[in-house]
Amino acid sequence: MGYDSFVRDRLPPEEEQPEFLFDLPELHYPLHLNAAHELLKGGRPGDPAVVNAMGRWTFAELDDFSGRIARYLVEQQCLEPGNRVLLRGPNGYTLFACWLGVLKAGGVVVATMPMLRPGEIATVIDKAEISHALVDSRFVGDFRDAEEQTRHLRSVTTYDGDHGQGRLETQTADLEPMNPHDTRADDPALIAFTSGTTGVPKGCVHFHRDVLAPCDTFARHLLDPGPGQVWFTSAPIAFTFGLGMSLMFPLRFGAAAATLEQQATPDTMIDHVVTHGITHLATAPTAYKALVGHPDLDKALRTLTTCVSAGEHLPQATWQAWKERTGLSIVDGIGSTEMMHIFIAAAGDDIRPGSTGKAVPGYQATVLDEDDQPMNSGEGRLAVKGPTGCRYLADSRQADYVANGWNVTGDTYEKDTDGYFWYRARSDDMIVTAGYNVGAPEVENALLAHDAVAECAVIGVPCEQRGQKIKAFVVPADGATPGGDLSDALKLFVKEKIAPYKYPREIEFCDALPKTATGKLRRVELREE
Repeated sequence: MGYDSFVRDRLPPEEEQPEFLFDLPELHYPLHLNAAHELLKGGRPGDPAVVNAMGRWTFAELDDFSGRIARYLVEQQCLEPGNRVLLRGPNGYTLFACWLGVLKAGGVVVATMPMLRPGEIATVIDKAEISHALVDSRFVGDFRDAEEQTRHLRSVTTYDGDHGQGRLETQTADLEPMNPHDTRADDPALIAFTSGTTGVPKGCVHFHRDVLAPCDTFARHLLDPGPGQVWFTSAPIAFTFGLGMSLMFPLRFGAAAATLEQQATPDTMIDHVVTHGITHLATAPTAYKALVGHPDLDKALRTLTTCVSAGEHLPQATWQAWKERTGLSIVDGIGSTEMMHIFIAAAGDDIRPGSTGKAVPGYQATVLDEDDQPMNSGEGRLAVKGPTGCRYLADSRQADYVANGWNVTGDTYEKDTDGYFWYRARSDDMIVTAGYNVGAPEVENALLAHDAVAECAVIGVPCEQRGQKIKAFVVPADGATPGGDLSDALKLFVKEKIAPYKYPREIEFCDALPKTATGKLRRVELREE
């Protein structure tokens, strides 16, 4: 069996990578390890690993199914170690088994959000040169449209959600589970794509050891994980925040993951918590704000012990309201796709409301001055280093993220003399709305594809419900009539062009956009207005 070195060959040169730290004893991993095997060792065979509306599956069942998927990929689909495998579908038992199975087979997982449109899927397939795909049959339509735009796919297998009746389930039913491939700790395990400020996706490469590191730093030291717990997050595993909170952390420590296919509204989340006895909840600040006034929240509090917030800044007012209503202190944190998971946070008595927290054990964090030098305290660009770090897949933007060994996240923070970090703003044009990162140029490009749009500019504006909402300033094309009808048509057009959460919730028509003398758009002027 050969080895596909595509990912390794496209890693940034060592001098462009950040400094990695492995100071904690728990981060001294062996030279050879398979992350899927290590995660599944965390639970006793008969204990629940995944629970949802369709059923309940044990660690033994998840281990067995993922092992059969690995054998299917290797022996029937000719997967070689290092091949990239795309996953598409909502969080669930079968998706989790696929994720683990790809790692057991020695493949590299590329998970995608179910809501991505064909053009976005095709971009991911081409950039990572995906060879295999495992797709929930309910989401195969857009995927087939994407497949027609690409040339790398060799194998596509569908599965039937968690009903157990799909092609993948049938093809693997009689197979013997395959032993995990003998991967090295520094073999690529996954590529997590993030849209970035330009809308061109950046592929963040993480090794097998990187899958374990957030478990043994953030989760181990701040979330008190263990058997008997039930974890749930509203985020899909295509987001590394969701991957950690719903798959990596519970499995690593013998807990169960509760998955939800429905849209995570306050009603469905409360019902899910009550139905499955969820102890650990992770979601965006906007969700906590919506949940705090829910009439059935008391029912959920019978089991909830730990609440985690990430994806966007947690306002102090939201933290305080949740604390007063529930008695629970939300564990706030900041992470990034480039860093795999959360690297600054605080829990329990260490929480200072309004602050994101301190560097998680295993990480170092600081703020940089204008010369990229660390400051003991003050306001500057947030910088961090630890056991995980940025490795973009063949992307010149590596130099933008790494400076003097530090990972520079694009956030402006204030660091106080006690080592606590206080969020100030995004350092670029990224719009963070309801926990999703949206690049303004991507939305602008979608709008400009409409015949009625001559020019446009997109910014994020404050929104009580979403933190920020996407607002578009549109110069209508000749013959187009500005007004409510056109506004509605443009919103629908963007929803169909790119992922629906990226559409502008507010559109303002104008005669011209503010520009510099050289013709460059002045977004700052729009923000000031």
